[in-house]
Amino acid sequence: MRVSSVRYKFIQHFSIPTREAFDWCTDYQPGDLALMGEEGKRRITRVTSDTIILEEDVVQGDKKVSKVKLVKLNRPALSWHNIQLQGPNKYSEFIYEIVPESPYKSRLIFTGLLLVYSTKSISRQRLRQIANTEKGYDSSAWKRLAKTMAEELRKA
Repeated sequence: MRVSSVRYKFIQHFSIPTREAFDWCTDYQPGDLALMGEEGKRRITRVTSDTIILEEDVVQGDKKVSKVKLVKLNRPALSWHNIQLQGPNKYSEFIYEIVPESPYKSRLIFTGLLLVYSTKSISRQRLRQIANTEKGYDSSAWKRLAKTMAEELRKA
């Protein structure tokens, strides 16, 4: 089995202050998958105040995919890491950092460090396509989340 690394990055703006955005993003709930536009189920185990295990069964295309993720929160830095322990992209890491833009706005800096497994070598062009596809998928999910976050926090 061959393994290739794929890196991609994007920024998502929030109309929410930094601390509120971080708290909302890291308050994991079973219904989060639906907010991201995914079909599936999520089980959440809070190991410690800064360590969470997410077990997910999601539908991708015409098949069900199971994933286990380790989430480590870094509250002082307003960041967190999500490492896939089991699933099709095992040992991939996703890094999230919330930074201020103004007293009332913030942004997420997302970095995907994806591992792609294959029985044969993958061309650089194909790896770029994978990066662009993953970036599009993840940034679309975060656009949905940003909209929901703004709606929920405005009501509160």
